[in-house]
Amino acid sequence: MLMDVPVKSDIARINGVALHGAEEALAADELRQRACSELLRQAAQGQGLLPASDTPSADGVLSEDAASAIEALLVQSLAIPDPSEEACRRHHAAHQSSYSTGERVQVRHILFAVTQGVDVVALRNRAETTLLDVRCHDGSRVDGFANAAATLSNCPSGAQGGDLGWLTTEDCAPEFSRELFGHAEVGVLPRLVHSRFGLHVVEVLAREPGVEQAFEAVRGAVAMSLRQKTYVTALRQYLRLLAGEALIEGVDLDAAETPLLQ
Repeated sequence: MLMDVPVKSDIARINGVALHGAEEALAADELRQRACSELLRQAAQGQGLLPASDTPSADGVLSEDAASAIEALLVQSLAIPDPSEEACRRHHAAHQSSYSTGERVQVRHILFAVTQGVDVVALRNRAETTLLDVRCHDGSRVDGFANAAATLSNCPSGAQGGDLGWLTTEDCAPEFSRELFGHAEVGVLPRLVHSRFGLHVVEVLAREPGVEQAFEAVRGAVAMSLRQKTYVTALRQYLRLLAGEALIEGVDLDAAETPLLQ
């Protein structure tokens, strides 16, 4: 999947409200996120939950009042039923590995950090080239992964060939954990792993499986997971409804999954 190319054309607007400055370049995902936030902010004003005097900031960050009003709007507008016992049991049976405890993976990585002002497209190209190169050399005598980590990684672990040691889910950011745990893959993962820190080329050196938990022991976690899935679906539908009633200029809200939900 290609990284979003920064948008630098005409100013994007929601019902006439600008989402960025004339000279500001935003990645398409960030632009969509601002658009979704602005749709919700305006909806909160329309419901009388936020004063008309509240205006969006230049950097797209919501005011505290707007954030609180949007939270109240979503509580008021989204009906999230509790999942049934049968649905919880089906989900648990289909995702037992997700509810195991004690799983560990031995990992090393090469981090391409996304920092202020970085050329994201060029960064992704370097990461993808590196991924292809280390996969081509996977299993060879020359440890191309360690060499690449030492010269390219923006993580201090690069000095140790990218070695992160043995990790549990508690050691990782949630988005990184989702890519590592509950899978059977060993070796260099065939995809870049995205996290809040940037793009990672990841190699799983070994796995130790966890102990699966009985349904009764994880009933609450299963129900919470299903409620979250229902919430995400309802929020997407609500945003589509708001978008259908709004004048949207310069941003395509159907181009990808809404970043607001990630």
